[in-house]
Amino acid sequence: MRALPVGDDALLVEVASGEEAQALHTELLRRRGEGSLSVREIVPAARTVLLDGLADPARLAAELTTAEVPPAPPRARDVVELPVRYDGPDLADVAAHWGVAPREVARIHADTEFSVAFCGFAPGFGYLTGLPPRYDVPRRATPRTAVPAGAVALAGPYTGVYPRSSPGGWQLIGTTDSVLWDHTRVPAALLSPGTRVRFVPVGSAPMGSATVGNS
Repeated sequence: MRALPVGDDALLVEVASGEEAQALHTELLRRRGEGSLSVREIVPAARTVLLDGLADPARLAAELTTAEVPPAPPRARDVVELPVRYDGPDLADVAAHWGVAPREVARIHADTEFSVAFCGFAPGFGYLTGLPPRYDVPRRATPRTAVPAGAVALAGPYTGVYPRSSPGGWQLIGTTDSVLWDHTRVPAALLSPGTRVRFVPVGSAPMGSATVGNS
């Protein structure tokens, strides 16, 4: 673990993996919740966690670089279910990369419970993990100039849903009508770090909205 100063009151903590970043994020949230850490924002990313608004960044940096961070415990919160049509233009390419039929891509993806590792790229865009490493896929050699809102996509170890139309190079495997970002909603983002997510093929869940179920 390495802690780098950012300005006068922030730290960027680098770790070796996404799992370690999630564990550190969880531990820092726990410390803030119990009152032992005063910080304005804690922002996870792929292999870093940014802490902003620290009174003494140097002291915390020294502490974190020698700290043992426990693994993140399983999340007990409800699962967000996103209805999806597995109709993406890259479904056949992903199937070929996985060595399975297109319908198997849909089955494997829908049978997986995902977790939001971090958010970024665009408001409401979550980077979801959960698929085994053998299902990692490369980005497209030529990105699209416009990916439609609601596109369900894969890149590397991540699944993501485009909250609005934008350029993108991820492999598109499906479409959801769920609204990922709505500034009139509280919170505006449907997904946040730690959220558990399942993709439900249309026919098993109502169209047009996300549902929250217990598990």
